[in-house]
Amino acid sequence: MTLKKSNQAMQALDQRIDLYVKAVLEKKAADVLVLDLRGLSSVADIFIICSALSNRQATAISDFVERYLKNLGIKPLSIEGKNEGLWVLLDYGEVVIHVFYETIRKFYDLEGLWSDAKRMTTESMKEKAKKDGALEIYVE
Repeated sequence: MTLKKSNQAMQALDQRIDLYVKAVLEKKAADVLVLDLRGLSSVADIFIICSALSNRQATAISDFVERYLKNLGIKPLSIEGKNEGLWVLLDYGEVVIHVFYETIRKFYDLEGLWSDAKRMTTESMKEKAKKDGALEIYVE
């Protein structure tokens, strides 16, 4: 038996995604990518993937995301890899955030693994691109 989410539930998730992205961007995460896995995976509906320039920054990003979202009443189901800071996974149920040390991200290539997933762009991502002077932002 498969369960389908109502359009209302899916729209509510779409609105909340930017909260997660905003938290990641607050600590200067690089190359933020949002993958819509709805209909492709039973693990999660959304993957947020980002890079850190060091394992210490990956840990700092994940610590900040956890605190930021906790202040909004959103608590993770689990957190893995924070001590090492190479690949920190923050599982919020429908949304899973992957904070990678840059070289580890390239090695595991989740973007390639989930190449058929729709890429999403949130308001926070557009604002950051505009602030950084990007002429355009990739949207699928």
